[in-house]
Amino acid sequence: MARTQSADYAVRRDAITREAARLYARHGFLGASVAQVAAACETSKSLIYHYYPSKEDILFAVMDTHVQRLVRAAKRAAGEPGDARARLGAAARALVIRYEGAGDYQRVLLNELRRLPDEKRAEIVAHQRELLDIVDALILALKPALACDLPRRRTLTMLFFGMINWMHTWFDPDGPIDATDVADMAATMLVAGVEQAAG
Repeated sequence: MARTQSADYAVRRDAITREAARLYARHGFLGASVAQVAAACETSKSLIYHYYPSKEDILFAVMDTHVQRLVRAAKRAAGEPGDARARLGAAARALVIRYEGAGDYQRVLLNELRRLPDEKRAEIVAHQRELLDIVDALILALKPALACDLPRRRTLTMLFFGMINWMHTWFDPDGPIDATDVADMAATMLVAGVEQAAG
């Protein structure tokens, strides 16, 4: 008979994922053991394996949690009322706000993707492409003349993500500029850049 899930199953999984993200970000996937994850969660290795069958499954959960949150944030923003300019700006703001506070997850995604088995890595890459497609569609909505110029649209999209993907390396949440200000700057730069660079 299958073991039933406890009422706090999802909460415990999230806690494991969060601590694993912190440890993998600081020590690398190979440098942080399941025992260290268990100690950080104040639990046993055997209980960790109840939630995740393998260390690679924990790594996948860290990445999947992060990229799925980004996709959901972008989708919500893209579906907001307003014209294309407003929705593109809203998506940029939503993504920057989501990146703020997710530095550990982002570090792991950027540095450890190659550690996943091929099938799991392909799932993460598919979600990343979904995220790119959402922003690409918003750029197209703002500049319909780019309908026949996918390379230019993708370049604009990648320039935007190149701008925000590395926030964890320089953004100080306790500094004089808060995440909302950074989000507004990124949105302004993206919208203005699309309008100017699209020709």
